[in-house]
Amino acid sequence: MTHIKKYVDYLPGLIVALIIAAVAKLIADNLPIHLISASVIALFIGMIINSIRKPNQTFAPGIKFTSKKLLKFAIILLGASLNITTIMHVGSVSLIVMVFTLLTCFGGGYFIGKALGINWKMSNLISAGTGICGGSAIAAIAPAIDAEDQDIAFAMSATFLFDMVMIVLFPFLGKLLGMTDAAYGLWAGTAVNDTSSVVAASYAFSEAAGDFAVMVKLTRTLSIIPTVIIFSLINTRLKNKANNGTGEKKKLNIKSVIPLFILGFLGMAVINSVGWIPASVGSSLKEISKFLMIAALAAIGLNTSYKEMRKSGIAPMLHGFIISALVVIVALVAIWVEQFIGLI
Repeated sequence: MTHIKKYVDYLPGLIVALIIAAVAKLIADNLPIHLISASVIALFIGMIINSIRKPNQTFAPGIKFTSKKLLKFAIILLGASLNITTIMHVGSVSLIVMVFTLLTCFGGGYFIGKALGINWKMSNLISAGTGICGGSAIAAIAPAIDAEDQDIAFAMSATFLFDMVMIVLFPFLGKLLGMTDAAYGLWAGTAVNDTSSVVAASYAFSEAAGDFAVMVKLTRTLSIIPTVIIFSLINTRLKNKANNGTGEKKKLNIKSVIPLFILGFLGMAVINSVGWIPASVGSSLKEISKFLMIAALAAIGLNTSYKEMRKSGIAPMLHGFIISALVVIVALVAIWVEQFIGLI
């Protein structure tokens, strides 16, 4: 009965997010020129509603469920329309770009954080959010380094703010630069921070670019695992040093680090690759997936307060802006190099 009540509690927030998604899709489909995606429209509608009236306890559980769980479920469904061979190809193509962007985030972030006087925990949380996968990376790494709630909030805000800019600007810049679907998908998948923002920015360019970007993003998310392990070891060493070598070492729980939705996505792709999912079913699941992603963006908007974001201060925002801008440029240069040598 407890589980049933929990799911019933999700309904009000879930229904609101689905309604906003339907309205956003209707608006996007009827625009004379495709300038902005339904995901972006849903996000902004949600933020406007939040600024007028913050969701109360009746809607909050469902909104959180939609923005977190439903988004991951949507990505799992997307795997039903993809082939595992394609995913492996995307991973090999994006590996070089990801290596350079991660080095930029954590290498550049270290010096930028010191220059701005930001503590190492907040600095690295911002770098992780920018280089890996936004809030998911921050949430995964925070307990590994014993980060304070304030550090987490600032890091979340810093990465989210720049994501909002990239969601709007990336499609325009991609078209301005004359990028192909594959090149743009690789760029958005490696340079945009959060998974939901990658979805919004990439599908606004084209469906093919969106599919490619999601696969790149999921490959990039796998770097959470070694990153958490490394930072856990660093934090343990620093604690031991502070305690004159008497501190107890923390045990790493790898199971809590691996994003299960990635395994689900890959599992669906494997099932589709062996021909167990009819093409018509795969196509329908993809459409459902895209609509649920729009609903997730609506929920994220409903849960985002502009006033709260302003309280985060200028230094973390500046850190996030500089790192994000560097990643955008480094990723673009790396993609041009790959195009020049014929990798994409």
